[in-house]
Amino acid sequence: MNNDNNTQPLVLGDVEIIRVVEWQGPFGPARDLVPQADARVWKDNEASLAPDHWDPGRDLAVLALQTWVVRSGGRTVLVDTGAGSGRERPGTPHFHHRQGDFLADLARAGVRPEDVDTVVSTHLHADHVGGNTVGADGEWVPAFPNARYLLPAADDHHFGPDNEYGKGVREDDRLVYEDSVAPLHHAGQAVLWEGTHRIDEHLALEAAPGHTPGSAVLRLESRGERAVFVGDLLHSPVQILHPSCNSCFCMDPQGAAASRRRILERAADRHELVIPAHFAGQGALEVHRRGADFGFGARAAHRPAEEKE
Repeated sequence: MNNDNNTQPLVLGDVEIIRVVEWQGPFGPARDLVPQADARVWKDNEASLAPDHWDPGRDLAVLALQTWVVRSGGRTVLVDTGAGSGRERPGTPHFHHRQGDFLADLARAGVRPEDVDTVVSTHLHADHVGGNTVGADGEWVPAFPNARYLLPAADDHHFGPDNEYGKGVREDDRLVYEDSVAPLHHAGQAVLWEGTHRIDEHLALEAAPGHTPGSAVLRLESRGERAVFVGDLLHSPVQILHPSCNSCFCMDPQGAAASRRRILERAADRHELVIPAHFAGQGALEVHRRGADFGFGARAAHRPAEEKE
């Protein structure tokens, strides 16, 4: 996959957003990623899906691994931290022993580890928490020494030792918790939340369960401009066109579909810019109602900082 690190800032009201891309490119068969979206769904929407979200020649979904840096009220917030480097992930070939340099990617965006005040994990899957920690003297320690790490309590319980690391269904769940979550607790930097959690006047977390028990979205509102970071509620825009279609990674399909529709309805009605964790291309888009479901388009109403008056 190609590394395409785009640090062009986007400003919504008084909040600045910087996209830090670790890699993006073809990920796997499209209908493996979203099993309920058949070949006709992809083909009928080729003009809007290709090339940013679908490679039609090989029928591969195109994804990105990325972190969003949010500067709000003097605070530097990271939304998800990617897959990490040098991790044991035998059940996930894309991330097993992956070598990257997340901190260097952040540095190119002007972010030093000590600058980070808050780390948001939209959920506790491997590709959202791997950059939470770094190796030091043979141990994993928090990568951001001054940060509070906001973790959904339901995910922390499900994937943690009290629940036998996701009931032992996948070995990777235990490994992810041990190297990317447990060290945050040991350092006293983990903050568990449930329901809703306000970060500041512009940013608030809200539970949106289904993809995982604790999946969450981060809402942004500042001076009349709005966005919602939706994590893995969406892996592909076909799920905007057909919100009942879940990804193969959704643990509770019915709950995920309900959360997805609720979040998309509000985004369409309140003109929220939708920012998923894994969309390639521009990484974010506008959603509008289209009959009983939704359509999408480029973020025409949201301009980069230097284009604003």
